[in-house]
Amino acid sequence: MLGDRLKKARKDSNLTQELLAQKVSTTKGTISNYENGHSTPSNEMLVLLANALDTTTDYLLGRSNSTSTYREAGISDTAVSHLTAYQKEVMDFILSRENLFFKNKPEDILEALEQFEVYYEVYKKQQEKKK
Repeated sequence: MLGDRLKKARKDSNLTQELLAQKVSTTKGTISNYENGHSTPSNEMLVLLANALDTTTDYLLGRSNSTSTYREAGISDTAVSHLTAYQKEVMDFILSRENLFFKNKPEDILEALEQFEVYYEVYKKQQEKKK
């Protein structure tokens, strides 16, 4: 799954294996091996690949079908720079869960963030109880 997702994200970004390799400081052969399933990227490399492809590690790993990033969700880099660490944590949760709490993505994701924080706190408490 990782190989297929990586290849699709690379092609969607209009990158060759060589260009992607340059972006993450590796070789074309390494990217080819990842895409063909001959090897698996380290956690650090996975993050570099997701960033270079403007997607999420959850998407590349098959944990989510959403390729959403802040920009795709309509959140400017300026707005992201003003989010607190907690808000970024919540946003990452929202963007990686394919509308777990929303039937459709809200028009204004930042407004939805305020409403969602309540749901997120409940989720975190549930996760803590499971430990």
